[in-house]
Amino acid sequence: MAAVLTLVLLLIAPSSHAAPRKNVLWIYLEDVSGWFSCYGETLIKTPHIDALADSGIRLERFYTPAGVCSATRSAIVTGMMQTSIGAHHHRSGRASFRGQDLGPGFDDIRLPQGVSTLPEIFRAAGYWTFNEGGKDDYNFKHDTGQMYDFIPKGRGIAPASLVSGDCWKGRKKGQPFFGQVQLKGGKLGRNAKKVTDRSKVQVPPYYPDTALVREEIAHHFDCLLKTDEQVGNVVAALKRDGLYKDTVIFMFSDHGYKLHRHKQYLYEGGIQMPCTVSGPGIPAGKVREDLVSGIDVSAASLVVAGIALPEKMEGRNFLAKDYQSREYLIAARDRCDYTYERIRAVVTPRFKYLRNYLTDRPFMNPSYKDPWPVSREMRRLMAEGRMNETQLIFFGDKKPDEELYDLANDPHEIHNLAGMKPFSGELERHRKILAEWIASSGDQGQEVESDAGLLAAMKRWGEKCVNPEYDRVRSAYKKWKASRPVQPKPAPRKKGSGGKKKKTP
Repeated sequence: MAAVLTLVLLLIAPSSHAAPRKNVLWIYLEDVSGWFSCYGETLIKTPHIDALADSGIRLERFYTPAGVCSATRSAIVTGMMQTSIGAHHHRSGRASFRGQDLGPGFDDIRLPQGVSTLPEIFRAAGYWTFNEGGKDDYNFKHDTGQMYDFIPKGRGIAPASLVSGDCWKGRKKGQPFFGQVQLKGGKLGRNAKKVTDRSKVQVPPYYPDTALVREEIAHHFDCLLKTDEQVGNVVAALKRDGLYKDTVIFMFSDHGYKLHRHKQYLYEGGIQMPCTVSGPGIPAGKVREDLVSGIDVSAASLVVAGIALPEKMEGRNFLAKDYQSREYLIAARDRCDYTYERIRAVVTPRFKYLRNYLTDRPFMNPSYKDPWPVSREMRRLMAEGRMNETQLIFFGDKKPDEELYDLANDPHEIHNLAGMKPFSGELERHRKILAEWIASSGDQGQEVESDAGLLAAMKRWGEKCVNPEYDRVRSAYKKWKASRPVQPKPAPRKKGSGGKKKKTP
């Protein structure tokens, strides 16, 4: 890695007459579907995000590498598909989980030789680096101390530190920055005021139209309104401190909002996300409809900063004047939390092909969403036979091994063309693309997770790990569990205390 970073320094070393280097800022949205007015939404207005789009490029066909945060973020921060670097299982490669030590048997994932994170590359090139919002969530061993010059602490919800100017205060005079600001987006919860009229939201045909479903959708609109306000605050801070005109801003989401069939899955609602690029050298008011992958953000970020792309990087600089549009892109779904799955998606300009490898289980596999009231309602409606044919495509008890959708005419991905003779040629073409990509990229998700990885998941999630992949480590898990000290039960709270401490007289 040291050799790679030394080469970067040599390639970008500025002359005494070089123009000031551009700052690069990622406005990273969490769990955000792109229901912004610049993307055609009419129920709400998002003026600050619209302004970013108007001042630069709006990507209509931007796809994230996965439908879940850690896999996507591992891919984008390296410019490599998560399946290429072994970071494809959600929340893997961790020695501890939410304060729990997983012991020496955790899945110790290391980046391949010649692969580095973008913050390390930028930092080696002389950039000041920061990450506000506390989220990295990478499925491989990393050292935030080596990645970032500044990580705000104790300032509350992002973008408070950026808005105050703290994120760039420690820079040397004239030093450019590469920064990330993580906005909570779809995870804002109570920080998003209840504004959207629940009766006016559009319920997609693959959901039952119930009050709980409408509440989930409308709440996401409320989150987007708050997110738009935060984006406006970020831009205002850049302008106040004289940085806006020298900063290229990439604003994008890691995956879709939390409801079923979106987050964690590879349908359009899970991976087809908003992305805008604006700043010096970026043409204003441009709309692009070619395919762009999340890993391409990494490549473009380096190039606008004048940094040469690492030889192994799979991302492409989609801002290049001679850029050749992608003929296809790939997205992948693997284990998420304790739910074991394996799905691959091939997206071409008109079609999407999905390969479901584990057809012995339904899409509604046991998952972390099961306790939610809306989840319980959906399972009840399924059991009572109150879902229609369209809704049962996802919520039923069957999963096809292949799906093919005409995205131009079927944006909700309802009509599976995989078994229809007129589309047999397209089906075969997409099969071939996927097979060749798996072979050429060395897709590490084609094999079941390592015993260390499976055991680490069981240590995190315990008896919720019901999928058969865990069978080979169940005895090891039982031995580990038996060796653990018995945890004392918390003392019951006294009635009438309300959990509050008495005031000192």
